[in-house]
Amino acid sequence: MAQDTGTRLPGYLADVPAGGHIYGRLSYNRRSHCWTIKAEPCVTEMAKRLFPGSARRRGEVRFTANRRIIGDVNWLMLRYPLEIAARDQALWAKSLEEAREHVRRRELAARMPVRCNPPEGTFCGELREFQKEGLSFLLNNPRTLLADEMGLGKTVQALACLAATGEFPALIVVPPHLVRNWEAEIARFLRIAGQPVRVHVIRGLSPKPLPEADVYVIHYLLLRGWKQVLPELGMRTVIFDEIQELRRAGTEKYSAASLLAERCERVIGLSGTPIYNRGAEIWNVINILDFHCLGDWESFTREWCDGYGNHIVRDPALLGEHLRREGLILRRTKQEVLSELPPKRRLVQEIDSDDKVYRELMRPVMEMLGSLRALHPDAKERNLLEERISAGERQATGIAKAPFVAAFVRALLDSDEKVLLFAHHHAVMDIYKKELSAYRPVFITGRETQEGKASAVERFMEGKTQLCVISLRAASGLNLQRASCVVFGELDWSPAVHSQAEDRAHRMGQKDSILCYYLVAPQGSDRDMQDALGLKVSQFVALMGDRVPDMMEAQRAQRAAKAHIARMLEDYAESYHEKTTADEKTFKKV
Repeated sequence: MAQDTGTRLPGYLADVPAGGHIYGRLSYNRRSHCWTIKAEPCVTEMAKRLFPGSARRRGEVRFTANRRIIGDVNWLMLRYPLEIAARDQALWAKSLEEAREHVRRRELAARMPVRCNPPEGTFCGELREFQKEGLSFLLNNPRTLLADEMGLGKTVQALACLAATGEFPALIVVPPHLVRNWEAEIARFLRIAGQPVRVHVIRGLSPKPLPEADVYVIHYLLLRGWKQVLPELGMRTVIFDEIQELRRAGTEKYSAASLLAERCERVIGLSGTPIYNRGAEIWNVINILDFHCLGDWESFTREWCDGYGNHIVRDPALLGEHLRREGLILRRTKQEVLSELPPKRRLVQEIDSDDKVYRELMRPVMEMLGSLRALHPDAKERNLLEERISAGERQATGIAKAPFVAAFVRALLDSDEKVLLFAHHHAVMDIYKKELSAYRPVFITGRETQEGKASAVERFMEGKTQLCVISLRAASGLNLQRASCVVFGELDWSPAVHSQAEDRAHRMGQKDSILCYYLVAPQGSDRDMQDALGLKVSQFVALMGDRVPDMMEAQRAQRAAKAHIARMLEDYAESYHEKTTADEKTFKKV
């Protein structure tokens, strides 16, 4: 960014005047990435009193090479001039200019338009007004935390920032269950010279040569294996999605993330669950973004918490104000931007699934497909067999992705959302019950008595649980408008079934914006069902008609299911032909 001559620098960033008494020496420690002062006792004693985190051995103090802290060192040198080691003079000049540029940016950001449009051609999408404010904030604060409440589009704002800066290659670090969704969102929103960006997903704990790409994606569990490799790959941007995964220091995952962030020009954290009152956790998170910008741990806990090593922040509101003022955090809640949100929002979310489980469950389905090929088109048993194939594949799809659905819902619940989770098969809901037992869910599945169903509704509406799991076909007549999120872990062929399920939360008089997630797996029936529902994969999609299923709706759903079976048959025939051809070639060789 070009310097703004209208911005007046504060006095503590002025050049240290030449001449006069030299009190000691300033040098850069390349191993520790810090500036070291070795000077007369009057200097080191003063520095240790003013900056306790800088204390080391007698006659020596150290300061982290941080833009904010560089200003402190310069201020100290205005009072006690120091000789800068010859080999470090250029580095000091560069570091001081970066500190000045940081101040200029902060001042400039205060006077700039608060909204910024994403660049045309490199970003394929539209931002809401509050998202444009988020983009402007990210562009003006290269190391920061975007902490918008869940469902406000943190992903799309981060991608808009990446499109605007062009700071590739970039690395995106995500929880395991969100890898596939980031792949899809990157492909949807980013372009370079009119072409989709090259995306590579890093897999495996053991480092290996990586293909050339614009964006790399890795999940947190793999960071420890790539700890020494990632910092050397020349990444310009790193985005930590759900950065609260790094709220605990002392792990290999945390150490790897810290080393990586240190080497990147832009570091963005995304989290809908920022933590203010737990000192250790918020310090750990912010420390990844901008090392020691809150001082060292001892200094932070002494001043912000209830004493050395104490984990409770004394005044969370004051800390939040400081973080916002320093450009270290931006958070908007749904209530703050409610006027920009539609009453009901549908988001199609790509989600992973267990390929091995899916293949195993599909074995009997594939056998039935083979039998279907042999049946006459008008055979009476054909319809029955088609229904069994459709049901078998839907169940295989639901079971294979169920643990990943549970992980997604767990993140919502940890963000204090109140969730209605819809599914179709009892086997799938049993997995949810096991995976989410810690949240004490209630169930309305058709297996309960009327009293049990009424008790489940009562417990959810009275706030005794934040999670209600409901069968897609058992939602009629329920009033659960306390919910803030609706999640479809399984899909139905009928749009009206989904619309009716959504209306369990979105009732007359509802003043909130209900968020409806459709979780779609890459294989199985989800893709065709998604098309049948008219749900295009996009950040925000149009509302489906709110209507009760009728005879025409049922017939349309049946036709969609039959078309899907026909495509399955075509795929089966093609794979059967390939296998037969391969067997014949093998036989001829023998």
